[in-house]
Amino acid sequence: MTYSGRNKFEIARFSSDDENHINKKLPKELLLRILSYLDVVSLCRCAQVSKLWNILALDGSNWQRIDLFDFQRDVEGPVIENISHRCGGFLRQLSLRGCESIADGSIKTLAQSCPNIEDLNLNKCKKLTDVSCQALGRKCSKLQKINLDSCPSITDISLKALSDGCPLLTHVNVSWCQSITENGVEALARGCPKLRSFICRGCKNVNDKAVSCLATYCPDLEVLNVQGCDSLTDESVSRLGGALRRLCVSGCARLSDAALGALAARCPDLVTLELAQCAQLTDAGFQALARSCRMLERMDLEECVLITDATLVHLAMGCPRLEKLTLSHCELITDYGIKQLSLSPCAAEHLSVLGLDNCPLVTDGALEHLISCHNLQLIELYDCQMVTRNAIRKLRSHLPRVRVHAYFAPATPPAAARPRPRYCRCCNII
Repeated sequence: MTYSGRNKFEIARFSSDDENHINKKLPKELLLRILSYLDVVSLCRCAQVSKLWNILALDGSNWQRIDLFDFQRDVEGPVIENISHRCGGFLRQLSLRGCESIADGSIKTLAQSCPNIEDLNLNKCKKLTDVSCQALGRKCSKLQKINLDSCPSITDISLKALSDGCPLLTHVNVSWCQSITENGVEALARGCPKLRSFICRGCKNVNDKAVSCLATYCPDLEVLNVQGCDSLTDESVSRLGGALRRLCVSGCARLSDAALGALAARCPDLVTLELAQCAQLTDAGFQALARSCRMLERMDLEECVLITDATLVHLAMGCPRLEKLTLSHCELITDYGIKQLSLSPCAAEHLSVLGLDNCPLVTDGALEHLISCHNLQLIELYDCQMVTRNAIRKLRSHLPRVRVHAYFAPATPPAAARPRPRYCRCCNII
């Protein structure tokens, strides 16, 4: 075990003065190993036990993975700088999620002091700018994962700096960094060919060229989330490769059945597919998808308003592993489609979550069919006005663990048969 921060002489001196029994019985290397399993709070408490434990608990080797989310309101620049100097080259993983007080100066110190960091979460560190990513690009060549979600000042300059200095990057999240464009994504794709996950929710300037670059230069891409990138078309989605496992194109309303056909042909191992608000998709596209993508486990079809029961028939036959299915606002779905789904292999073995809110044609009959779905844990029925309380009670009697989210408007009070008296009834009795 390698010591840092204090030298072996100090450890030996304090251990000889310490009368604590455990310190005499256990080697310091073993104590250090035990402390390495503790979280930040526990380490800080141990540091207050004795002089020896202070040295051991604050040794940099115990601070390889740090998550400061629980202290986000208290964490300011000096805290990060202190941690950076203390951990040095030992630090591998740091989460500053929600630490809104952190600024570029702290990240520059981190990059300088902790060149071996591999995983950095800066989600909602809203004061950070491209200066931080430039420092990371210069000093942290081993960086593999970075989360810049909701850092609004981040631009293409950051992605260019990371692509130049961090070729080992595998996971990048720039959601809601709305200054990101095709230029930054292209630079990242070219410089980081090992990229496996790219998430850019809400980045309106990410277009077909950006997604095409990811498909071309990142053959191992497994996760792509372009939710809300509403300029995307079938052209770029049709270029995605066979490594893809999880795809979210929710809010990309220009996509058509051609995109589903391409995914069926090129991405047969898809596990998660989110297509909410893709209003041009029809039963024909899902028929093609269900024929090839038999590994699908999660699908979000909210507001795919053109699909009918035929889509559920195709999914029932072609997707035996389906666990979670959202059909919210699919207003053409009826009890027949739910019946076909409930008779499928996925329903009996896997289906655990089913979203049917705002499906006006769904009635009590659908819930009767779902009784055979023994693993069902959650069903959403908001604004399914043809579903009654009695049907929900019956479903729960057969599936006691299921949670049902539903809303029933309070009954309208009957009209008064005679005008209400202007005085209290008690006074009338008196």
